[in-house]
This record gives sequence, structure tokens and C-alpha cells, in this order.
Amino acid sequence: MTLQDFPITTKWPPRHPERLQLYSLPTPNGVKVSIMLEETGLPYEVHRVSFDNQDQLSPEFLSLNPNNKIPAILDPDGPGGKPLALFESGAILLYLAEKTGQCLPRDPAAKWQTVQWLMFQMGGVGPMFGQLGFFHKFAGKDWEDKRPRERYASESRRLLAVLDGHLAARAWMMGDEFTIADIAIFPWVNNLVGFYDAGDLVGFSGFANVQRVLEAFMNRPGVARGMKVPATR
Repeated sequence: MTLQDFPITTKWPPRHPERLQLYSLPTPNGVKVSIMLEETGLPYEVHRVSFDNQDQLSPEFLSLNPNNKIPAILDPDGPGGKPLALFESGAILLYLAEKTGQCLPRDPAAKWQTVQWLMFQMGGVGPMFGQLGFFHKFAGKDWEDKRPRERYASESRRLLAVLDGHLAARAWMMGDEFTIADIAIFPWVNNLVGFYDAGDLVGFSGFANVQRVLEAFMNRPGVARGMKVPATR
């Protein structure tokens, strides 16, 4: 089996079929994978999935991810040297960490503690921050009933407090080691106070440790590059 056997390559033909193929947008979930790829140095080729054109609903994209969400990857050099198609950002982070031997502790206990914080992002931070963004910035802001917004704002504050306490004596989520837990969490924190403009709503100024680590995260060269992938055009 080769990349040409995957229908998605008919819509987005690879120019470099020997490289990992990334299908994405620069959203909090999308940049998790591009940041990981930039941090690890794994060669990749990016394809923009345009929501404006409803690319995510095309038969070609659905053949790779039936859940019609970005990001997704197609790795020509998967397990056993065979191509591997994969979706869900958390699963992709775990796969790339194992593939490269980077951003995931080798110690078994530390590895599973990293995974728990990855799950914390996927089950809590992402859904709650995302819903708050809808009710604060997008169509939900026009609803007369403000209880949904306050529900998600309250839960977002609680999650930030959990992070702030955990980071009190740590440089990163796992201490001195930068991991996929950081790559999963901090694009969402950045989006919350940046794109969603919800910093005042959640009292972000009161979470000094989260602010400190977010600044360190955004100052990493690999993060800076990955945040812009794929480029807006």
C-alpha cells in the first residue's frame, strides 16, 4: 500500500510523498500537531483544509477522518513501514511522541502522568474553553440567557485554577521536561485569552503560574513556527 491508495491524496496530491502528510488549520487543535512536528523536526507536508470551502465534508477528507474534524495525518512510514492514517489530535500527539522518542517521558510513571494531563486537556480544557468562546465571542454572545456563558466561564476558571496550582513549582506540566501535555494545553490557553478575548471574563490575571508558562511556551521557536501552520492565505 502507498499514499496513492488513500482517496485523500486525490484532493491534496502530495508534493513530497516520502514525508508525513498533515491536513489541518491553525486552530488550537490543529496547531498541536504542527507544533509537535516543528519541535521534533520530523519532515512533513501540510495541506490546508478550508472550512470556507467545506473541505472537511468532502468525500476525500471523510475517507481519512469520518468525524470531519482537523487535524488528521497520513504517515507514509507508519508501523512496520506501512502508511498509517490517523485522526484526533491527542492520538496523533501520542503517536508522534512514540515515533520520534520525544516529548514523552521514558519513565513509565512519568509517561502515564503526562498522558493524564493530555486527557485533562481533551476532556476538560478543550471542550470548556471552546464552549466559552462560542458563548462569549460568536453567535452565543447574542443570547439573552447568559447562564450558559457563565457556566462555561466558571468551569474555565476552575480548570485554570487546577493548572495554576499544578504549575506553582514546575517549569512545565511535567516539571523540567517539555512534553505533549504542554503542547496540548497551552494553545488552548493562548486561544482563550487571545482569539476568544476572554481573559477578563475568567480572571486570567489571577493565574500567575499559567501566565508564566504560557509566555515561556509562546517564546519557543518550534511553537512560534507551528502556530502559523498552515499559513493563512
